[in-house]
Amino acid sequence: MRAKIQGFLQAARAELGLSDNSILAYSRDLGDFATYIAARNLTFDSLGRAEIQAYLLSLDAGGLSPATRARRLSALRQFFRFAFEEGWRKDDPAARIKGPARRKSLPKTLTEQEVDRLLTCAAEFGNTPYESARTLCLMQLLYATGMRVSELVSLPVNAARGDPHMLLIRGKGGKERMVPLSNSARIALQNWLSLRDGAEESRQQKTGRPPSPFLFPGRGKEGHLGRVWFYGLVRTLAEAAGLGSREVTPHVLRHAFASHLLAHGADLRVIQTLLGHADISTTEIYTHVLDARLKALVLQHHPLAHAIDPKPDP
Repeated sequence: MRAKIQGFLQAARAELGLSDNSILAYSRDLGDFATYIAARNLTFDSLGRAEIQAYLLSLDAGGLSPATRARRLSALRQFFRFAFEEGWRKDDPAARIKGPARRKSLPKTLTEQEVDRLLTCAAEFGNTPYESARTLCLMQLLYATGMRVSELVSLPVNAARGDPHMLLIRGKGGKERMVPLSNSARIALQNWLSLRDGAEESRQQKTGRPPSPFLFPGRGKEGHLGRVWFYGLVRTLAEAAGLGSREVTPHVLRHAFASHLLAHGADLRVIQTLLGHADISTTEIYTHVLDARLKALVLQHHPLAHAIDPKPDP
């Protein structure tokens, strides 16, 4: 079973261009299933629909959320579909299994005023001009483009050369998209590039190592800043901006980017393209955010607000 899982993961990386994080997630989910069947002396060839359903029921009994159970089932579906197509099995036992109903929750976001406070703190953060310029550039690019964290920290420096008005981003599955830059993001980018290039040139003179190919060099094995480090930076900035009691993550800034665009009249298809969503249904969640804000605005300012039911929709 585990050997076949490794074969599936290698194929997924090569054929679908999945990121390291996606491969790790598949590995964890499928590895948990492999442990489950091994403990029950089941084999890959003997697995059927009933055994997979029993596994999903065990996850439910173990208190795992519907979202986690749905993700595990998705991994199993893709694995067994691959096994069937490769001829490892004569059937696909996971094909018709329905997953748990997932309640759609509105994405957490920030107001435009809260984002301004966050960016103001970013401009003042850091013990050196190098750190300050890097922090401001990271935050400006994140809010200006709605990039995923992995896309932001791994940006190649060549994509930012020449004072670009657009950035080429390589997203999930190796898909590329173009996103425009705001004036403030372009200014922050040019200031950071000047300090970054100077530091890289100085390091090359001292060590002989060539300059980093990444816009945001890091000391880790990947060669660029890490996702975990950046999450910590955003939390620190949120506390400095007076948002410490709220859960502010880089993904919240991505949600803010989308919801603010929609609130100012951007087309949903445009937002889908900018975010790199494969399916428009993923982007449609932001219409609910806008609906909720419009309702709150009416309840707060309309002269007949007392006649409007203030209770939230079920």
